[in-house]
Amino acid sequence: MKDSEIILMIINSEDRPGVTSGLTEILARHDAFILDIGQADIHRNLSLGILFMAQNSGEIMKDLLFKAYEMDVNIRFNPISKEQYSNWVSLQGKNRYIITLLGRVLTAKQIAAVSKIVADQNLNIDNIVRLTGRVPLDEKQRSPKSCVELSVRGTPSDRRFMQEEFLRLSSELNFDISFQEESMYRRMRRLVCFDMDSTLIRTEVIDELADKAGVGEEVKAITDAAMRGEIDFQESFHRRVKLLKGLDVSVMHEIAENLPITEGLDRLMSILKKVGFKTAILSGGFTYFGNYLKDKYGFDYMYANELEIENGKLTGNYIGDVVDGKRKAELLRLIAQVEKIDLRQTVAVGDGANDLPMLGVAGLGIAFHAKPKVKQNAEQSLSTVGIDGILYFLGYKDSMLDNY
Repeated sequence: MKDSEIILMIINSEDRPGVTSGLTEILARHDAFILDIGQADIHRNLSLGILFMAQNSGEIMKDLLFKAYEMDVNIRFNPISKEQYSNWVSLQGKNRYIITLLGRVLTAKQIAAVSKIVADQNLNIDNIVRLTGRVPLDEKQRSPKSCVELSVRGTPSDRRFMQEEFLRLSSELNFDISFQEESMYRRMRRLVCFDMDSTLIRTEVIDELADKAGVGEEVKAITDAAMRGEIDFQESFHRRVKLLKGLDVSVMHEIAENLPITEGLDRLMSILKKVGFKTAILSGGFTYFGNYLKDKYGFDYMYANELEIENGKLTGNYIGDVVDGKRKAELLRLIAQVEKIDLRQTVAVGDGANDLPMLGVAGLGIAFHAKPKVKQNAEQSLSTVGIDGILYFLGYKDSMLDNY
């Protein structure tokens, strides 16, 4: 437009119907061109911004002021130069990221610490959204978790250092921070693959079996070393299974019936199924318990290790190849291929060192209540809430999930 001006209009008022329509009708009457528009509502207070371009901006602003007085809203105008606008437009091609803050409770201290790191990395916060529900004053009525999502723009000065700082903060202030690149795949995930022991359930089944066999301490020591990555998983698996020789298979049913299910699993699986996700258990544990969980929660796939049984007792051997870290990553790729799902649309969740390969292969790898070595090597970690916290890393809001 020749001799046109660019004006940023900021409106603040009590949130009520008709404010946006009343003001945009005036812009339409004057043939103004809307370049951008955005609105936020906090505690029934409306903040509306409209960036428009017009030739007769003086007349438009006069009419808008009369309308604002009539509707009892506050309005102010800021002129924007064409150079300022062009510089702003040029930023839209820059990298965009999503930072998710999640914990039992989020405080100003946590948000301030994260936002300072963001500023130090020369990133700009474009938008902040609360993903969990509104917070009641009565603590007894509050949700057991709190989540805020930040949309940021730019290129981090030192991404590795920034993520190290996020990891330090999450440990010191007891909350989780997820840092993801914004892309079309982030909100289009279609497959979630889970480890089983200490992920879907709050125990290592092999330790439960070992206790029944009277070799609990010996097996637990091997398990802990394997999960810390101190010994090869296949070697540890072979040594532990050997120690179970002679255990009656009736014990497996008893353990399965009393598995301690991880907090939030019922909610997570219910929602994932309803919104169309494919789900899989990829476990270094045993098929008997994997199938039990598969049937109970409706997982689409289950891969684990088959214990050899003769005359109703464990032989101390297993059948087939061990499902170790390498195999888990292969299985994730295979399931994605079968389901015609791009790897960038996959999610992997696990706690141990043998989960790191599949966490690295997946589009979103989440270390869940993981060992320190796993958290340090995984892109994302979740440690302060139940496993349904994954839903917030996927971008879901409580308001979306109320009907599920």
